[in-house]
Amino acid sequence: MSIKATPTAGAKLLTPTDHTLVMIDFQSQMAFATHSIDAVNLRNNAALVAQAAAGFGVSTILTTVAEKSFSGPMFSEITDAFPGQKMLDRTSMNTWEDAAVIERVNQIGKPRIVLAGLWTSVCIVGPALSALDQGFEVYVIADACGDVSTEAHNRAMERMVQAGAQPMTSLQYLLELQRDWARGETYELTTGIAKKVGGAYGLGVTYAKTMFGAHEG
Repeated sequence: MSIKATPTAGAKLLTPTDHTLVMIDFQSQMAFATHSIDAVNLRNNAALVAQAAAGFGVSTILTTVAEKSFSGPMFSEITDAFPGQKMLDRTSMNTWEDAAVIERVNQIGKPRIVLAGLWTSVCIVGPALSALDQGFEVYVIADACGDVSTEAHNRAMERMVQAGAQPMTSLQYLLELQRDWARGETYELTTGIAKKVGGAYGLGVTYAKTMFGAHEG
């Protein structure tokens, strides 16, 4: 039996409207002990994810743990992308055990959950395994997560993948939301984010546009 290809996207690819992004515990106290990724890269990647989600109108939940009493405020790179959005502060290490967060998840009503935050082995593993157990598809933005050691981060990622979570990166998240350079309404948004926080790729975009007037679409 032959298989016929069609020019359509695979069902596993994310779109701006099919998922809820949950950004978890990007806070000073959590970052101090994070050693699997340096703070500059972590903040840059978190900014990339936040700006992508905000620009594409992705339903996003921002949650902290013990913000006022211990862990400190969420990174400004994230809150600046969502001005005025309320932080859902928790006592639970597992975001999925917080009633206010789950109420918001249910209000949004999307079947896919995308996670990023600190630490991978606790604050990301908890909601990932819990959401999977309840029938959600789960994606984890691996380079927008961090842990107390590379070992802790890697083992946590392996545990989630073995349970069915799908790993991705921050730049992959941005480009998957755009996916076609002919989508002119978000072209400048995507390349603009890439130029600001897209690392070497962003430098390449800046160079090509400046030197040659290049345009992907």
